[in-house]
Amino acid sequence: MEPSEIAQAAVLPRRPRPIVSIGAGAIVRDAHLPAYRLAGFSVVAVHDLDRARADALARDFGIARVCASLGEAVTTAPERAVFDVALPASAICDVLPALPDGAAVLIQKPMGETLAEARRIREICRQKRLTAAINFQLRHAPGVAAARDLVRQGVIGDLHDVEVRVTCHMPWEIWTFLFGIPRMEVLYHSIHYVDLVRSFFGEPGGVYCKTVKHPRQMQLASTRTTIALDYGELRRATITTNHGHDFGPRHQESYFKLEGTEGAIKGRIGVNLDYPRGAPDNLEYCVRRSDGAAPEWRSVPLDGSWFPHAFIGTMASVMRRADGETAELPTSVEDAFQTMAVVEACYESSARGGTPVPS
Repeated sequence: MEPSEIAQAAVLPRRPRPIVSIGAGAIVRDAHLPAYRLAGFSVVAVHDLDRARADALARDFGIARVCASLGEAVTTAPERAVFDVALPASAICDVLPALPDGAAVLIQKPMGETLAEARRIREICRQKRLTAAINFQLRHAPGVAAARDLVRQGVIGDLHDVEVRVTCHMPWEIWTFLFGIPRMEVLYHSIHYVDLVRSFFGEPGGVYCKTVKHPRQMQLASTRTTIALDYGELRRATITTNHGHDFGPRHQESYFKLEGTEGAIKGRIGVNLDYPRGAPDNLEYCVRRSDGAAPEWRSVPLDGSWFPHAFIGTMASVMRRADGETAELPTSVEDAFQTMAVVEACYESSARGGTPVPS
Protein backbone atom coordinates (compact mmCIF):
# COMPACT_ATOMS: atom_id res chain seq x y z
CA MET A 1 0.00 0.00 0.00
CA GLU A 2 1.34 3.41 -0.93
CA PRO A 3 0.94 6.19 1.65
CA SER A 4 -0.78 9.48 1.05
CA GLU A 5 0.77 12.61 2.51
CA ILE A 6 2.67 11.67 5.68
CA ALA A 7 1.88 13.89 8.68
CA GLN A 8 4.73 14.78 11.01
CA ALA A 9 4.30 18.40 12.19
CA ALA A 10 2.61 19.34 15.45
CA VAL A 11 -0.71 21.19 15.27
CA LEU A 12 -0.10 24.65 16.70
CA PRO A 13 -2.57 26.56 18.87
CA ARG A 14 -4.58 29.30 17.18
CA ARG A 15 -3.61 31.71 19.95
CA PRO A 16 -0.38 30.68 21.69
CA ARG A 17 -0.22 31.28 25.42
CA PRO A 18 2.69 33.01 27.19
CA ILE A 19 5.10 30.65 28.96
CA VAL A 20 6.66 30.95 32.41
CA SER A 21 9.69 28.67 32.75
CA ILE A 22 10.22 27.17 36.19
CA GLY A 23 13.77 25.94 35.75
CA ALA A 24 16.71 27.08 33.64
CA GLY A 25 18.78 23.92 33.33
CA ALA A 26 20.43 22.22 30.36
CA ILE A 27 17.22 20.72 28.97
CA VAL A 28 15.57 24.15 28.93
CA ARG A 29 18.52 25.73 27.16
CA ASP A 30 19.13 22.89 24.69
CA ALA A 31 15.55 21.91 23.84
CA HIS A 32 12.64 23.82 25.40
CA LEU A 33 13.59 27.34 24.40
CA PRO A 34 14.96 26.51 20.93
CA ALA A 35 11.69 24.67 20.23
CA TYR A 36 9.52 27.53 21.47
CA ARG A 37 11.53 29.96 19.35
CA LEU A 38 10.89 27.80 16.27
CA ALA A 39 7.16 27.68 17.05
CA GLY A 40 6.86 31.39 17.80
CA PHE A 41 5.91 30.79 21.45
CA SER A 42 6.80 33.58 23.87
CA VAL A 43 8.63 32.82 27.14
CA VAL A 44 7.91 35.83 29.33
CA ALA A 45 9.61 34.89 32.61
CA VAL A 46 12.03 32.40 34.13
CA HIS A 47 12.84 31.30 37.67
CA ASP A 48 15.64 29.05 38.87
CA LEU A 49 17.23 28.52 42.28
CA ASP A 50 20.52 29.34 40.55
CA ARG A 51 19.97 33.04 39.81
CA ALA A 52 23.08 33.31 37.64
CA ARG A 53 21.86 30.46 35.46
CA ALA A 54 18.46 32.09 35.07
CA ASP A 55 20.06 35.44 34.24
CA ALA A 56 22.23 33.82 31.55
CA LEU A 57 19.25 32.04 30.03
CA ALA A 58 17.19 35.25 29.99
CA ARG A 59 20.03 37.15 28.34
CA ASP A 60 20.63 34.51 25.67
CA PHE A 61 16.95 34.03 24.79
CA GLY A 62 15.57 37.50 25.34
CA ILE A 63 13.35 36.69 28.34
CA ALA A 64 12.11 39.92 29.88
CA ARG A 65 11.70 38.88 33.51
CA VAL A 66 13.92 36.84 35.84
CA CYS A 67 11.98 35.98 38.99
CA ALA A 68 13.79 35.76 42.31
CA SER A 69 11.33 33.25 43.73
CA LEU A 70 8.67 30.78 42.71
CA GLY A 71 6.12 33.04 44.36
CA GLU A 72 7.18 35.95 42.15
CA ALA A 73 6.96 33.75 39.06
CA VAL A 74 3.37 32.83 39.99
CA THR A 75 2.09 36.25 41.08
CA THR A 76 3.56 38.09 38.07
CA ALA A 77 2.51 35.49 35.50
CA PRO A 78 0.29 36.96 32.78
CA GLU A 79 -3.24 35.76 32.19
CA ARG A 80 -3.42 32.40 30.35
CA ALA A 81 0.22 31.57 31.15
CA VAL A 82 1.48 28.03 30.80
CA PHE A 83 3.90 27.02 33.55
CA ASP A 84 6.76 25.00 32.06
CA VAL A 85 8.05 23.05 35.07
CA ALA A 86 11.49 21.72 34.08
CA LEU A 87 12.96 20.49 37.35
CA PRO A 88 14.38 17.26 38.79
CA ALA A 89 11.57 14.84 39.52
CA SER A 90 12.09 15.09 43.27
CA ALA A 91 11.08 18.79 43.20
CA ILE A 92 7.78 18.48 41.34
CA CYS A 93 5.58 17.82 44.38
CA ASP A 94 6.97 20.92 46.08
CA VAL A 95 6.26 23.21 43.12
CA LEU A 96 2.82 22.16 41.87
CA PRO A 97 0.90 23.26 45.01
CA ALA A 98 2.21 26.82 44.51
CA LEU A 99 0.73 27.14 41.01
CA PRO A 100 -2.68 28.76 40.49
CA ASP A 101 -5.73 26.51 40.55
CA GLY A 102 -6.87 25.69 37.05
CA ALA A 103 -3.51 26.58 35.49
CA ALA A 104 -2.03 24.97 32.38
CA VAL A 105 1.17 23.10 33.21
CA LEU A 106 3.78 21.12 31.29
CA ILE A 107 5.92 19.01 33.64
CA GLN A 108 9.31 17.68 32.59
CA LYS A 109 9.55 13.91 32.84
CA PRO A 110 9.73 11.73 34.83
CA MET A 111 6.52 12.04 36.81
CA GLY A 112 8.35 11.75 40.14
CA GLU A 113 11.03 9.26 41.05
CA THR A 114 8.68 6.49 42.21
CA LEU A 115 5.15 5.37 41.52
CA ALA A 116 4.15 6.77 44.93
CA GLU A 117 5.40 10.21 43.88
CA ALA A 118 3.60 9.87 40.55
CA ARG A 119 0.40 9.10 42.42
CA ARG A 120 0.91 12.21 44.58
CA ILE A 121 1.55 14.39 41.49
CA ARG A 122 -1.62 13.04 39.89
CA GLU A 123 -3.60 13.81 43.04
CA ILE A 124 -2.30 17.38 43.23
CA CYS A 125 -3.20 17.96 39.59
CA ARG A 126 -6.69 16.60 40.17
CA GLN A 127 -7.24 18.67 43.33
CA LYS A 128 -6.05 21.88 41.68
CA ARG A 129 -7.86 21.12 38.38
CA LEU A 130 -4.68 21.65 36.42
CA THR A 131 -4.53 21.09 32.68
CA ALA A 132 -1.31 19.14 33.11
CA ALA A 133 0.84 16.96 30.90
CA ILE A 134 4.19 15.26 31.31
CA ASN A 135 6.84 16.15 28.73
CA PHE A 136 7.11 12.74 27.02
CA GLN A 137 8.02 14.60 23.86
CA LEU A 138 9.46 11.64 21.90
CA ARG A 139 5.87 10.91 20.84
CA HIS A 140 5.94 14.25 18.98
CA ALA A 141 9.31 13.85 17.24
CA PRO A 142 8.86 14.36 13.48
CA GLY A 143 10.18 10.87 12.70
CA VAL A 144 7.91 9.21 15.26
CA ALA A 145 4.90 11.23 14.10
CA ALA A 146 5.59 10.22 10.50
CA ALA A 147 6.00 6.56 11.49
CA ARG A 148 2.74 6.70 13.44
CA ASP A 149 0.96 8.11 10.39
CA LEU A 150 2.35 5.34 8.19
CA VAL A 151 1.01 2.79 10.68
CA ARG A 152 -2.34 4.63 10.86
CA GLN A 153 -2.65 4.53 7.08
CA GLY A 154 -2.06 0.77 7.11
CA VAL A 155 1.07 1.04 4.96
CA ILE A 156 2.93 -1.73 6.86
CA GLY A 157 -0.12 -3.83 7.67
CA ASP A 158 -0.76 -4.93 11.25
CA LEU A 159 1.98 -3.69 13.58
CA HIS A 160 3.38 -6.58 15.62
CA ASP A 161 6.96 -5.66 16.57
CA VAL A 162 8.47 -2.55 18.19
CA GLU A 163 12.20 -2.39 18.92
CA VAL A 164 14.31 0.43 20.37
CA ARG A 165 18.10 0.13 20.54
CA VAL A 166 20.60 2.70 21.82
CA THR A 167 24.36 2.14 21.96
CA CYS A 168 26.19 5.40 22.61
CA HIS A 169 28.27 7.39 25.07
CA MET A 170 26.04 9.75 27.03
CA PRO A 171 27.68 12.68 28.89
CA TRP A 172 25.75 12.18 32.11
CA GLU A 173 27.92 14.78 33.86
CA ILE A 174 25.68 17.44 32.27
CA TRP A 175 22.99 16.48 34.78
CA THR A 176 24.74 16.48 38.16
CA PHE A 177 21.51 15.67 40.05
CA LEU A 178 21.54 12.16 38.52
CA PHE A 179 24.61 11.13 40.51
CA GLY A 180 23.84 9.30 43.74
CA ILE A 181 20.12 8.74 43.19
CA PRO A 182 18.90 5.11 43.46
CA ARG A 183 17.13 4.98 40.09
CA MET A 184 18.58 6.43 36.92
CA GLU A 185 18.62 4.91 33.42
CA VAL A 186 15.07 3.61 33.11
CA LEU A 187 13.59 6.53 35.05
CA TYR A 188 15.39 9.31 33.25
CA HIS A 189 16.04 7.88 29.78
CA SER A 190 14.43 4.60 28.77
CA ILE A 191 11.16 5.92 30.17
CA HIS A 192 10.84 7.73 26.82
CA TYR A 193 10.94 4.40 25.00
CA VAL A 194 8.53 2.75 27.43
CA ASP A 195 6.13 5.61 26.76
CA LEU A 196 6.72 5.25 23.01
CA VAL A 197 5.88 1.54 23.08
CA ARG A 198 2.73 2.25 25.07
CA SER A 199 1.69 4.86 22.51
CA PHE A 200 1.71 2.15 19.82
CA PHE A 201 0.64 -0.98 21.71
CA GLY A 202 -1.23 0.22 24.78
CA GLU A 203 -0.78 -1.34 28.20
CA PRO A 204 1.52 -4.39 28.52
CA GLY A 205 0.55 -7.35 30.60
CA GLY A 206 3.93 -7.30 32.32
CA VAL A 207 7.62 -6.56 31.85
CA TYR A 208 10.93 -8.35 32.07
CA CYS A 209 13.81 -6.02 32.89
CA LYS A 210 17.42 -5.88 33.99
CA THR A 211 19.15 -2.55 34.49
CA VAL A 212 22.82 -2.48 35.52
CA LYS A 213 25.81 -0.23 36.13
CA HIS A 214 28.72 0.28 33.74
CA PRO A 215 32.24 -0.28 35.15
CA ARG A 216 33.32 3.15 33.90
CA GLN A 217 30.19 4.91 35.18
CA MET A 218 30.04 3.51 38.71
CA GLN A 219 28.75 6.73 40.33
CA LEU A 220 25.45 6.25 38.52
CA ALA A 221 22.84 3.72 39.64
CA SER A 222 22.61 2.20 36.16
CA THR A 223 23.34 3.11 32.55
CA ARG A 224 22.55 -0.13 30.68
CA THR A 225 19.11 -1.69 30.44
CA THR A 226 17.24 -4.47 28.68
CA ILE A 227 13.44 -4.44 28.76
CA ALA A 228 10.94 -6.82 27.20
CA LEU A 229 7.28 -5.80 27.43
CA ASP A 230 4.73 -8.60 27.44
CA TYR A 231 2.00 -8.17 24.82
CA GLY A 232 1.06 -11.80 24.43
CA GLU A 233 1.97 -14.38 21.80
CA LEU A 234 2.02 -12.23 18.62
CA ARG A 235 3.34 -8.81 19.63
CA ARG A 236 6.94 -8.19 20.67
CA ALA A 237 8.36 -5.02 22.21
CA THR A 238 11.99 -4.66 23.32
CA ILE A 239 14.17 -1.81 24.56
CA THR A 240 17.95 -2.18 24.82
CA THR A 241 20.26 0.64 25.92
CA ASN A 242 23.99 0.92 26.58
CA HIS A 243 25.18 4.43 27.38
CA GLY A 244 28.79 3.42 28.04
CA HIS A 245 29.95 2.64 24.49
CA ASP A 246 32.92 5.03 24.43
CA PHE A 247 34.72 3.63 21.39
CA GLY A 248 33.97 6.24 18.77
CA PRO A 249 30.98 6.63 16.48
CA ARG A 250 31.58 3.69 14.12
CA HIS A 251 29.37 1.19 15.94
CA GLN A 252 27.17 3.54 17.92
CA GLU A 253 23.49 3.21 17.09
CA SER A 254 20.23 4.81 18.12
CA TYR A 255 17.00 3.77 16.43
CA PHE A 256 13.44 2.59 16.69
CA LYS A 257 12.08 -0.07 14.35
CA LEU A 258 8.48 -1.05 13.65
CA GLU A 259 7.53 -4.21 11.81
CA GLY A 260 4.11 -5.03 10.41
CA THR A 261 2.64 -7.88 8.43
CA GLU A 262 3.23 -6.02 5.15
CA GLY A 263 6.25 -3.80 5.79
CA ALA A 264 8.65 -2.16 8.22
CA ILE A 265 9.78 1.28 9.40
CA LYS A 266 13.14 2.28 10.87
CA GLY A 267 14.00 5.67 12.31
CA ARG A 268 17.28 7.04 13.64
CA ILE A 269 17.09 8.87 16.97
CA GLY A 270 20.00 11.17 16.28
CA VAL A 271 20.24 13.17 19.49
CA ASN A 272 21.78 10.23 21.37
CA LEU A 273 24.73 10.24 18.97
CA ASP A 274 27.12 12.95 20.19
CA TYR A 275 24.68 14.51 22.66
CA PRO A 276 23.67 17.35 22.82
CA ARG A 277 24.71 18.22 19.25
CA GLY A 278 23.45 14.91 17.95
CA ALA A 279 23.02 13.68 14.40
CA PRO A 280 19.97 14.33 12.20
CA ASP A 281 17.01 12.03 12.61
CA ASN A 282 16.00 10.00 9.60
CA LEU A 283 13.15 7.65 8.67
CA GLU A 284 12.82 4.85 6.13
CA TYR A 285 10.05 2.40 5.33
CA CYS A 286 9.54 -0.55 3.04
CA VAL A 287 6.49 -2.49 1.85
CA ARG A 288 6.25 -6.14 0.88
CA ARG A 289 6.09 -6.50 -2.92
CA SER A 290 3.35 -8.53 -4.56
CA ASP A 291 5.81 -10.00 -7.10
CA GLY A 292 7.94 -11.53 -4.35
CA ALA A 293 10.97 -9.34 -5.10
CA ALA A 294 12.99 -7.83 -2.28
CA PRO A 295 11.29 -4.73 -0.89
CA GLU A 296 12.92 -1.36 -1.47
CA TRP A 297 13.52 0.98 1.45
CA ARG A 298 12.31 4.53 0.88
CA SER A 299 13.33 7.63 2.80
CA VAL A 300 10.81 10.04 4.30
CA PRO A 301 12.09 13.65 4.37
CA LEU A 302 11.81 14.92 7.94
CA ASP A 303 11.26 18.50 9.02
CA GLY A 304 13.41 18.42 12.15
CA SER A 305 14.53 16.00 14.85
CA TRP A 306 13.56 14.87 18.36
CA PHE A 307 15.65 17.70 19.84
CA PRO A 308 14.34 20.35 19.73
CA HIS A 309 11.33 19.97 17.40
CA ALA A 310 9.41 17.41 19.48
CA PHE A 311 9.22 19.89 22.36
CA ILE A 312 6.92 22.00 20.21
CA GLY A 313 4.35 19.21 20.21
CA THR A 314 4.03 18.71 23.95
CA MET A 315 3.70 22.44 24.68
CA ALA A 316 1.29 22.94 21.77
CA SER A 317 -0.89 20.09 23.03
CA VAL A 318 -1.20 21.70 26.48
CA MET A 319 -2.06 25.09 24.99
CA ARG A 320 -4.67 23.62 22.64
CA ARG A 321 -6.27 21.52 25.39
CA ALA A 322 -6.37 24.47 27.81
CA ASP A 323 -8.14 26.60 25.21
CA GLY A 324 -10.64 23.88 24.28
CA GLU A 325 -9.30 23.50 20.74
CA THR A 326 -9.04 19.75 21.29
CA ALA A 327 -10.27 17.17 23.78
CA GLU A 328 -6.99 15.27 23.49
CA LEU A 329 -3.91 15.62 25.68
CA PRO A 330 -1.69 12.68 24.65
CA THR A 331 0.74 12.83 27.58
CA SER A 332 -1.69 13.97 30.27
CA VAL A 333 -0.78 13.12 33.85
CA GLU A 334 -3.46 10.42 33.73
CA ASP A 335 -1.79 8.70 30.76
CA ALA A 336 1.74 9.37 32.01
CA PHE A 337 0.88 7.65 35.28
CA GLN A 338 0.54 4.42 33.31
CA THR A 339 4.05 4.88 31.90
CA MET A 340 5.29 5.35 35.46
CA ALA A 341 3.54 2.14 36.46
CA VAL A 342 5.46 0.25 33.77
CA VAL A 343 8.73 1.86 34.94
CA GLU A 344 7.96 0.74 38.48
CA ALA A 345 7.42 -2.80 37.19
CA CYS A 346 10.77 -2.60 35.40
CA TYR A 347 12.59 -1.86 38.64
CA GLU A 348 10.72 -4.57 40.50
CA SER A 349 11.59 -7.09 37.77
CA SER A 350 15.25 -6.05 37.81
CA ALA A 351 15.43 -6.40 41.59
CA ARG A 352 13.89 -9.89 41.55
CA GLY A 353 16.41 -11.16 39.02
CA GLY A 354 16.05 -13.87 36.43
CA THR A 355 14.53 -17.32 36.76
CA PRO A 356 17.13 -19.66 38.29
CA VAL A 357 18.54 -22.16 35.86
CA PRO A 358 17.61 -25.72 36.93
CA SER A 359 20.57 -27.70 38.19
